[in-house]
Parts: sequence; C-alpha cells; structure tokens
Amino acid sequence: MIRAYKFLLRPTVGQAAALTAMLADHCSLYNGALQERRDAYRHGSKTSITYGMQSAQLKDIRAFDPERQGRWSFSGQQATLRRLDKAFAAFFRRIKAGETPGYPRFRGGNWFDTVDFPKDGDGCRWDSTPHDPVTRVRFQGVGHVRVNQHRPVTGKVKTVSVKREGRKWFVVLTAEQTQPDPLPATGSAVGIDMGVVNFLADSNGNFAPSPRHGRKAFAKLEAAQQALSRFPRRKAKDRTANHQRAVDKVTELHGKVRRQRLDHAHKTALTLVREHDFIAHEDLKIRNMSKTPTPKPDPDRPGSFLPNGAAAKAGLNRSIADAGWGVFLTILHAKAESAGREVIAVDPRNTSRRCPECGHTAKENRPTQDTFHCVACGHTAHADTVGAVNVLRAGLVRRDANQA
Repeated sequence: MIRAYKFLLRPTVGQAAALTAMLADHCSLYNGALQERRDAYRHGSKTSITYGMQSAQLKDIRAFDPERQGRWSFSGQQATLRRLDKAFAAFFRRIKAGETPGYPRFRGGNWFDTVDFPKDGDGCRWDSTPHDPVTRVRFQGVGHVRVNQHRPVTGKVKTVSVKREGRKWFVVLTAEQTQPDPLPATGSAVGIDMGVVNFLADSNGNFAPSPRHGRKAFAKLEAAQQALSRFPRRKAKDRTANHQRAVDKVTELHGKVRRQRLDHAHKTALTLVREHDFIAHEDLKIRNMSKTPTPKPDPDRPGSFLPNGAAAKAGLNRSIADAGWGVFLTILHAKAESAGREVIAVDPRNTSRRCPECGHTAKENRPTQDTFHCVACGHTAHADTVGAVNVLRAGLVRRDANQA
C-alpha cells in the first residue's frame, strides 16, 4: 500500500528564496505550456499539443534559459507538464459527461504552491544526510533543507513533493509499504448518517456533535478580510508591509480552520475504525448538494427575479462546507483499508423517510428536521438515527450481494 507523510521544512532565508524561485519558474513553465496549447488550437489547423511534444521541448528550453529553467530538476519539470496534461484530460472528460467543462486556467504566483518530484533520487533526495541526527531533504538548485520529522517513515520512499502553505514550507512523501496487520475483530457493524447539526449519528443512537470550526472563526475571519479589502489588489512583490501582514493574517486563519477540520476528521474516523468491523455511510454527492439555486425570472417584470431561497441555501452551503464531509469520508476509507475494515457507501434516497419498524416510506414520516414519526405504525425516533439504521441495513444487503 501507499502511505503519505507530510513534514514541516525549516529552510534558511536563502533556501526559502530558492524554493520561492523554483515555484515561480515552474508556474511560468505551466503557463507557457498552457499558452502553447491555446495558440495551437486557435490556429487554423486546429493542432493538438500533447504532453510528449511539450516534454521533448524541455531540453531546448533549459539550454535557452540556464539561469532559470535550466537549474531545476528535469523530472520535476516533466511532472509540472503532466499536471497540465491531467487538467486537459479532466476538461475533456467533463465535456463528454455533459458537465460544466472548466477550461484550464493560467496560474498566478500565489496559486501555484506545489512542485512534484516523481522519483526519490532524481532531482531530490529524502534523508540526504543519513549520518546526521537532523533529517534533511535535498532539492536540486536549493540544497539540503532541514526537516522537522515528527514520526518515522516506513517503507520505500517513491515520490517527493515540496509545498508552500502561507509562509510555511512542507515536504510530502509517498512511501510504498507492506499491508499492515488488520486490527482485531470486534464483531460490530455500524451505519452513519452525516449532518450539519450533528456531524454524524450512528445506528446505535450515538451522536458526534459538529465542531463548526468555520463558524467559530467567522468573526475573526470577517475582521481580517475587511482589513485586507482596504488595500488595492497588488502582486506580492508590489505589496507594502502592512498589506502583506493583512494577507498573512487571512491565510493564517484559514489554515487554522483547515487544520482543525482535519484533526477532527482523523480522530472521528479513527474511533469508528477501532470500534467497528463494518461501516456503512451515505454515498453523498456533496458538489450537487451545495449548488446555488437557479434564478427564477419574473414573467410579469422583465429583468426581475422571483425569490428562490438563495440566501437560505447559501447558509446551508456554508454549513456543509464547514462540516467537511468529503475530507472525513476520504480519511475514513483510508484508515479502514489500512486497518482491514470494510466501508461501503449506499444510496441515500429515503433513508430518513423509511420506517425501520414497518418499512413504510413517506415524506410525512419526518415532520421536522430531527423528528421521525411513522404515520403507519407510530414509531418515533430521532430522524438521524433512523437514517443511520437504514444505511446500515442497506450496507449489509450490498455486502452480502457482493460476496454472493
């Protein structure tokens, strides 16, 4: 199996400047490759540029610009071109699927924060000073950068990436490992129902409260963003010291909320994996759930629109984003795989409207957001618990069908 590790880098002032220059040059390479594809398609011949064609030009580009492109890793530059190629592949896939295409865009300096190295030892070297008590990673053109390695890395390191988050730098490793021994069996199965009032409810009647990290930080974020809005938009190199401090404050607050969500997701997923052998959850289409309502034109007044609940939906969308369901489910699947547990996603339709006692399904069964009252048999329970019970039953049926 492949496991990722993320460690804080502690570069010197000169190394931080070199890392910033590396990101800037890779961003320039990405944008130049994107421009070449745009120009080729706009030409009358409608020429299609492929990754192989652009990768073949790297040698000449490096020779023409040795002070910038020539000093960085050739493999890292190929990885940047592959990133653009993947963006175009996703663009064409969305077109075929009838989705909103989203043509690949040019990246600004603040929107290009990662450089990948496809192979350890090719342009980079993890643990480059093995006989030194301080762990270091070497990047071509940067040097040996100190790493705050807070846990050991097991397995063979396959890829290395350098990432910028605000004013901090991180190294991200992927290591190939043998499948770990599964956790001891507990004989327990559970279904979970995701929510915004409660982060989740399980089929045993337990609830995990929603931490609402974004809402708790809303006042500070609002003040920081208002302070930032007083400055005119400028590139990073043209900002004053006060402007840059305002930018850093917003970045710091968003980063803290993100880390809090990740911490909560890891702890909640770990608890579920340790206590249950089988976990069923709803197959949520989070992107569809958080779409903005379609405007409703007023037929009697051209140019005007009818109320469509956009304000209320915006509040719900913020709560969905604050809950971080997608991150949590991704972490849950990863932890379950490494622990030898089974996780199954089931269709969420009518899970909170179907009575677990008699099977009657009707929207009248759920008179309020948190109350379930079956109009057929009179069964009463918390709506989220009913949903979790139905999710568990659907998951067990699907598991038995797969095994058959």
